[in-house]
Amino acid sequence: VQLQAYGGGLVQAGGSLRLSCAASGRTFSSSGMGWFRQAPGKERDLVAAINWSGDITNYAASVKGRFTISRDNAKNTVYLQMNSLKPEDTAVYYCAATKWFMTTRIGDYEYWGRGTDVTVSS
Repeated sequence: VQLQAYGGGLVQAGGSLRLSCAASGRTFSSSGMGWFRQAPGKERDLVAAINWSGDITNYAASVKGRFTISRDNAKNTVYLQMNSLKPEDTAVYYCAATKWFMTTRIGDYEYWGRGTDVTVSS
């Protein structure tokens, strides 16, 4: 599975962005997917995860209620809708794929896309 994330940018606090991750490869529709983020000087952390069919999701406590992960297997794309953005959401965002049903463990993700920058100004 090859992944390409896009949709990042500069936004004011309180604004919204939607990230997209386009995937290629036959196994996308059977792969769990995740969005991660890494702020400068910090570790890469899970933001949200979704199972292969899109009906089970998991969110980091810091984004729950503000972010929504979804997927369209017909388009081989996973999305991250980010609302009510805060300056602390500033990071490079990555999408990743796993052979597992769904997992929150970063080590379980085998495929990674290039990151997309998200900057939230105060």
